[in-house]
Amino acid sequence: MVTLSRYPGVEREVVLIDEQQGGAVGARTARPSISAVVPMFEEAASAPHFLRSLRDGLRALTDRFEIVVVNDGSRDGTRQAVLGAPADCGIVYLELSRNFGKEAALSAGLEAARGEVVVLLDGDGQHPIATIATMLGRWREGWEVAYGLRSGRAGEGASKRAGASLFYRLVSAGSRVEIPDGAGDFRLMDRKVVEALRRLPERARFMKGLYAWVGFRAVAVPYDVQPRLAGETRFDGLALTRLALTGLTAFTTLPLRAVALTGLAVSAAAGLYGAWVVFDELVYDIPLPGYPTIVASIMFFAGVQLLSIGVIGEYLGRVFEEVKGRPLYLVSEVIDRSQLAARASVHAPEAAAAPGPPADQARRPAR
Repeated sequence: MVTLSRYPGVEREVVLIDEQQGGAVGARTARPSISAVVPMFEEAASAPHFLRSLRDGLRALTDRFEIVVVNDGSRDGTRQAVLGAPADCGIVYLELSRNFGKEAALSAGLEAARGEVVVLLDGDGQHPIATIATMLGRWREGWEVAYGLRSGRAGEGASKRAGASLFYRLVSAGSRVEIPDGAGDFRLMDRKVVEALRRLPERARFMKGLYAWVGFRAVAVPYDVQPRLAGETRFDGLALTRLALTGLTAFTTLPLRAVALTGLAVSAAAGLYGAWVVFDELVYDIPLPGYPTIVASIMFFAGVQLLSIGVIGEYLGRVFEEVKGRPLYLVSEVIDRSQLAARASVHAPEAAAAPGPPADQARRPAR
């Protein structure tokens, strides 16, 4: 940590990711330790097959791996399905106290991951495990992030494709970081990238934006989305809309600028209209009926004001969530069967240990 200053009397903190926090840039081991972070929500039917497939895929790449499963408040048999996986899967099981959402579950998994590289993928089987080998190859070439890029959006409705395209254009237009269209959570990251993400404190999290914000050398790895192993997605249109609002308000002030420009345009139009009415009255002696004009003007301006208040309220709501300072998530149970040695955490989550079965090394932190 150093402090730099461009202006007299103003200091700015700059965090340097060094060798202790992220590993030295240079020659990379051919078979690094790998942590696979898998958030799950009611994936009891697909978990057994998925975890065995993931184990086999990781075993082909390295002798040292772990699978960090974050149970995001599932109400089905996800816990039993995950803990019933073979011991050589190296499961690290985190159970959140309730459903906090995928963004929080990913953050919890990143806190627990110990590997030199960390892979993020969904537990429904739609992210192809075979692509991890390609990502690892890019990491060996010197890239610090290898992110999956969807080859297409086959199977999605026209409205969803149009909405996703509009969202990425809006975020890119109003933000200093560019979020690639088609890039999601499926990615492989170097340890120092993970440490950088763990430093970010915000609670209204939009992980796709945070990946782009931390930067580092990144390369795209195309992949084809696979069919779900079982069940149907629970990420409906309402959830996508909420995530889009979070992304817009977290990474761009474009909506606020749009409100300001709308106010400017309405004021200019009102001034021109007023000048035109006065001109007609004075030059052509054309009286204009008052009531319809007044009613239409009031309704129009009221709509603009309510829209403006709503946009500002979205930003104030994000500020309100941040200043309360509540934890991003709460972990009710941790069962650690990983073969990787515990690392010295730079920013370890606060935890209250509780005794448990020695074989599983169970702990109950309250992050």
